[in-house]
Formats: sequence, structure tokens, C-alpha cells
Amino acid sequence: MHVPDGFINAPVSAVTGVVAAGAIAVSLRGARRELDERTAPLAGLVAAFIFAVQMLNFPVAAGTSGHLLGGALAAILVGPYTGVLCVSVVLLMQGILFADGGLTALGVNITDMAIVTTVVSYALFRGLVKVLPRTRRSITVASFVAALLSVPAAAVAFTLIYAVGGTTDIAITKVATAMIGVHVLIGIGEAVITALTVGAVVAVRPDLVYGARGLQQRLKLRVNGELVDTPAAPAATPAPVAARSSHRTVWITGLVTSLVLAGFVSFYASASPDGLEKVAKDKGIDAKTEKHAAEDSSPLAGYGVKDVSDARVSGGLAGVIGVGVTVVAGTGVFWAIRRRRTTDSSPTSVPEGV
Repeated sequence: MHVPDGFINAPVSAVTGVVAAGAIAVSLRGARRELDERTAPLAGLVAAFIFAVQMLNFPVAAGTSGHLLGGALAAILVGPYTGVLCVSVVLLMQGILFADGGLTALGVNITDMAIVTTVVSYALFRGLVKVLPRTRRSITVASFVAALLSVPAAAVAFTLIYAVGGTTDIAITKVATAMIGVHVLIGIGEAVITALTVGAVVAVRPDLVYGARGLQQRLKLRVNGELVDTPAAPAATPAPVAARSSHRTVWITGLVTSLVLAGFVSFYASASPDGLEKVAKDKGIDAKTEKHAAEDSSPLAGYGVKDVSDARVSGGLAGVIGVGVTVVAGTGVFWAIRRRRTTDSSPTSVPEGV
């Protein structure tokens, strides 16, 4: 659903840019409460994983494909504020390095793919986990439903933006019907990927899943014939060595998986246009599409390495580079946020004599 330059006029693109900038500013502050020394590197990995999986277009209908948006996955794994930042980092890397998504349309893409999907999915997720049994399976089920509905929600958001600032004179009812219809199908793929990923992490390290915090039931002890909760561990108690080792294992496994998906599996992804590209072509929305500013200047434009003739090698190298750049950029951002939280929460020095 990457919107290129020329779909939306300049005034509306500017307004969505302001909305995106405001949401990122709010998310930077909110992420301080979500990130700690364990989840900061995990958030960078989530961004890289989303980048990798977005390269894997899957067929959804005749001549149409879809790919992960990632808002639900990021929000559930690392928190809604951090989730907005994760997807925004991915969109920024894609727009600058790979000429995917217009630079003037960056505000539109962040608003639609990062903000709307994250807010809608996490609100649905929290509502579901409150009524479902307090089990790991409930986390997976809630993840599936939240991700499923987040994609058509993004399609509705794009339709509304297009209704206000579209550059072609197309009946909005036709746009809405086509966009929502195809993105309901894409939502099924989004839901499967999200549920499988969240379920895999919950099965190994549920404490690393933001959406699962506070949902684990305490162990019970029988005292004088009655079941009572075991005492909670002190907050300052350091994590066991085994837990820290498991955390590193999760991170390494996730990084290797991302590299394999982007560097190898992506070659077998569907070559059909995605939902927005297909609707734009069929309905004439793309009549005023503008050439991407980085199309000729970036050596990675089009998800291939310039001057590498072998398509498999070119695409694989581009994918690996993209994962590497995204994980470094994302981890750097989230560690900086984490350090800022530590600085802000440090005790103020007491003047002498007080």
C-alpha cells in the first residue's frame, strides 16, 4: 500500500506530513515507557523483520498480490508507540534507499501504514484480550483478528485521503469498493503472518511480548488447603542467566530469519502488482503518478543492486542490505530513546547542605 508521488495533491500531502510528524513526536515520548534494555534491541529487530517480510508479496486474487503492513505485529510485540516508530523506520528506509513509496507522499504512507494500522490493531487487540481467557493462545487469536481488520482499516483511510486530495477525477465509491475488497483478502495473509510470529515468540519468551505483559497467571501454592498466588519477584531482581541467553537466542534467530527471507525467499515472491497498484491501474488513479526522486540516484532502487546483472543475486543483496540498514537504524533510534528514558528518570543531585 505504498503510495507513490502524484496520487495525492500537495496540500493534503503536507497535512498528512504534519499529522505524521505529530504522531512520531508523541510516539517518541510514549516509547520511553515501553522500551527497556531487553526490548530496545528487539524493536530494531522487529523493524528489520517487517522490512524483510514486506518483500514477500503473496498472491491474493487473479493478477493481484499483497504483503505485510506490519502495524499490528509491531504494536503487539513491542508496544503501540514503538510500533508506530518501527513501521515509520521501515517506510523511511524504503522511500530513501529503494524508491518504494513517494518522498512527498511519506506523510501519507506513515499516516496510513504506520499510524492507522497500529492504532486500530492495538485497540482491537486490547479489547479482545480483556474478554478472552488469560492464556497464550488468546494472545495469538487476538493477534490474528487485530491484524486481519487493520488492513481494510488502512484501505479505508487511504480512500478517505484520496477523497480529499486525489489528483484524478474518479468516483470515490469505485475506489472504496475496490480498495476495501482486495485488502480484506490481503488482511487474511497479514493475520496469518502476525499470528504465527506472535505465537512463536510467546511460546519461547512471553515476557518479551508487550501485548502479553500482565496476562500471565501466577503460579498457585496450596497453603492450609487453599490456593494462593506465589509472591511476585522484586522489580529490581536481575534476569536469570538462562533468560538473558534465551533473549540473545531470540534476537539472533529473528535476524537470521529476516536475512534469509529478504536475501533468498524474496526471489520467489509474487511478481503481480499489490492491492493499491492493481486498483490504481484498473481505476485510473495512477494517471498522474510522478517519477520517484531516488529512482535514478539510489543504487538500490527497485530492490536490486545497481550494475549487478543476475536478478537473483541483485535482489538478494538488496534484501540483505535493507535488513542490515534497517536493524542498525532502528536499534540506534530505540537505544537512544531508552537512554533518554534512563537520563530522565535518574535522581536529581541534592545540593550540599540540604
